[in-house]
Amino acid sequence: MSKRELKKYLHTLNKELLEEQVLDLYERFKDVKVYYNFVFNPREDKLLEECKFKISREYFPAGNRKPKARRSVAQKYIKHFIRLGVDPALIADIMLYNLETAQAYSAGKVIRHEAFFISIMRSFKEAGAFIESHGLSQAYDSRLQLIVENAWKQDWFNKMAFESVRL
Repeated sequence: MSKRELKKYLHTLNKELLEEQVLDLYERFKDVKVYYNFVFNPREDKLLEECKFKISREYFPAGNRKPKARRSVAQKYIKHFIRLGVDPALIADIMLYNLETAQAYSAGKVIRHEAFFISIMRSFKEAGAFIESHGLSQAYDSRLQLIVENAWKQDWFNKMAFESVRL
């Protein structure tokens, strides 16, 4: 069904039937429920705290557990926040927090897997593009530059790529 056909169908429904359908969608589909809960009670600060906590636990788990250091954890949150319509400044903050946490992790541990560095580079490019496209460069440029500097300090094999992305 196209969007146009859906609009025609919705115009044929009276208010009560439309309300029933929206409630049915709310009860059946988790994504609809999450969306409406966010729209009517955004609590972005709580979402941000939860996200940062999970990202930090990915690199620095509690107890003696081994860190997983998966980029996908942050990416899942970022995609979710974009779908919900969270403020772009908060999304940019999460993107940079993920990079900064990964660099803090690599500063204290020798990492031999090139995939880690390539993955962080991909996240860096995505963050830079997102920040640029939303006109947030001025607000986040110092953090981006610090990430480049840390890549050099930690002597990452792809440190030149970080520098070229920032130019």
